[in-house]
Amino acid sequence: MTTIKWGIIGCGNVTEVKSGPAFRLAENSLVTAVMRRDAALAEDYARRHQVARAYHDATDLMNDPEVNAIYIATPPGSHEAYALAAMERGFPVYLEKPAAPDSAGAKRIADVVAHTGARLSIAHYRRRLPAFACVKQLLDEARIGEVQSVDLRLWKPLPKEGAGWRLDPALSGGGHFHDLAPHQLDILLYYFGLPEQVSGISTGTDVRIADIVSGQVLFPGNILFNGSWNFVSPRQQQTDECIISGSKGSIVFHFFTDFDQVTLHTAHQTKTFRFNNPTHIQQPMIADVVKYFRGEIPNPCSISAAVDGLVLMEKLLG
Repeated sequence: MTTIKWGIIGCGNVTEVKSGPAFRLAENSLVTAVMRRDAALAEDYARRHQVARAYHDATDLMNDPEVNAIYIATPPGSHEAYALAAMERGFPVYLEKPAAPDSAGAKRIADVVAHTGARLSIAHYRRRLPAFACVKQLLDEARIGEVQSVDLRLWKPLPKEGAGWRLDPALSGGGHFHDLAPHQLDILLYYFGLPEQVSGISTGTDVRIADIVSGQVLFPGNILFNGSWNFVSPRQQQTDECIISGSKGSIVFHFFTDFDQVTLHTAHQTKTFRFNNPTHIQQPMIADVVKYFRGEIPNPCSISAAVDGLVLMEKLLG
């Protein structure tokens, strides 16, 4: 492909700033068509974002002769069906996270990728943001010596406004943990590899939705991870922090608040690295996905990595 001509399935909030404009800004990339089940909203999006065509049916979008790649940005409950339909038609696919509501759905997508050789990337865009790249570099350079433990805490109060589809298990898979933890777990797997042992437990007022999750993971090299998630915490106790401790120091960073900085603590110094994140937060990942689709670089985040993350998430839920 000389130019990646995107068809976007699901032009909702995530595509307004986080991802949508980045497809136009990436080299050798443009948006040809968008789809949303509400035809008026699809046409409004197309008009505001200077997209040539709008559809209210995904099949019509995939039949557009100008479209040669698909971005799926619907709630997770429809990811599998749209991804399989797109790959069946020969499209490379960029798929929002989580890849599916559960690991079984992600594995079915992975099976098709394995048997057909289709190109499919997952939108775990933190892999390409500067703060998370900095953490990886510090680890690769052994700046904190031998890594011993990882402590993660994400506590958030219930949102004042409704959470929409995120609290509908049929669409999300199971609430805020299913929405937010995949970002964190993908980064941990990216840094440390597949876990050797996992244990976890969760509770919630609805048996289908985890409000509180606690888990432990043993990563290769005897790296012990402790994770705590609470999505009904008092507002004054909310926190978002990850601490990687080693024999010579520690690295402190954040996933959702202040994720433009990393602090390195050693015996000799405390140094904070600060970065400028792109306005369209997925832009670095989308640029690499375009290069992957064009055959220029390896896959920046494969469906197999997404399966690993979902399997880990389910084990942590107990």
